[in-house]
Amino acid sequence: MKAVLLAGVRRMEVADVPMPVIENDTDVLLKIQKVGICGSDVHYFETGRIGSQVVEYPFILGHECTARVEAVGSSVRNIKAGEQIIVEPAAPCHRCDQCRKGRGNTCRNLRFLGTPGQGGGCLCEYIVMPEECCFSGERLNLEQGVLCEPFAIGVYSVKQGKMPRNAGTAILGAGPIGLSCMAAARAKNVKAIYVTDKLDYRVEIARKAGAVWAGNPLKQDIADAILKQEPLGVDAVYECAGEQSALDEAVELLKPGGRLVIIGAPRFERISFIIDRIRRKEITIVNIRRQNGCTQEAIDLMASGKVNLDFMITHRFKPEQAQEAFEMVGEYRDGVIKALIEF
Repeated sequence: MKAVLLAGVRRMEVADVPMPVIENDTDVLLKIQKVGICGSDVHYFETGRIGSQVVEYPFILGHECTARVEAVGSSVRNIKAGEQIIVEPAAPCHRCDQCRKGRGNTCRNLRFLGTPGQGGGCLCEYIVMPEECCFSGERLNLEQGVLCEPFAIGVYSVKQGKMPRNAGTAILGAGPIGLSCMAAARAKNVKAIYVTDKLDYRVEIARKAGAVWAGNPLKQDIADAILKQEPLGVDAVYECAGEQSALDEAVELLKPGGRLVIIGAPRFERISFIIDRIRRKEITIVNIRRQNGCTQEAIDLMASGKVNLDFMITHRFKPEQAQEAFEMVGEYRDGVIKALIEF
């Protein structure tokens, strides 16, 4: 089958690789239709690693995808050949202490698509996934289905933010995850959402998507601008940029007792806080590891029409254009938000 391989740092190649086969009676063979390029994929493309997860080349990236069912294992009952599927990329073990506590996202034996040491990705024609990772996508089109994975992270992050009624919130970083958090927060009817990004075109997209205010930290004092409108501070800040400066802004923006939800993955090993500020405000810091049990809720919100993320898909490529696609996403060129590769 055809696959897009990460063959080295900043080097994508198309090659033929062996086709996967059904090995377990709960397996589903899937024909990939569309794949989204995620920020984590770009991290691997540009550096070959994310923290302790180091690529061994060649490697197949990708975890956001929609597919058609090609065949099913003998005990699969709820999925049929030809059905459109939204793929949940995480397959927990269901045996470890984390799984027993309902924390499948921190499973000690987790297998996640496109993650070194866990499993190859979906930038290829076929993959095999367990039935539990296959969600019906019949109520959405193939492109909307791709967005369910990042949107599920937004849904989970907003839940972890535990915002009170009529909350004010800030989202720092208006890439796909930040915009997903924004959509999830709007679905919860928060009072006001303030959004920041260093790219003007993303600031404008956030305004159009429903932010009451959006600004660029390279051009204005973000804390001052938002606190003029929220003098007591905001209830929760979702840090989606992975930058120390955004974390510092978050602390300034939060009211006492507020929650800082860290979603962005920094490209450096350590972050820091001024302890006096976070202690006196008694700020709760919450880290997000992907999502936990929110895929179906994300699908339902999108299928209901309450959430429309179609505007996020800005570019489409063929597998042979993967090099161009990854370079464009990594360099934030041409107004890109979410790029897809279509098989």
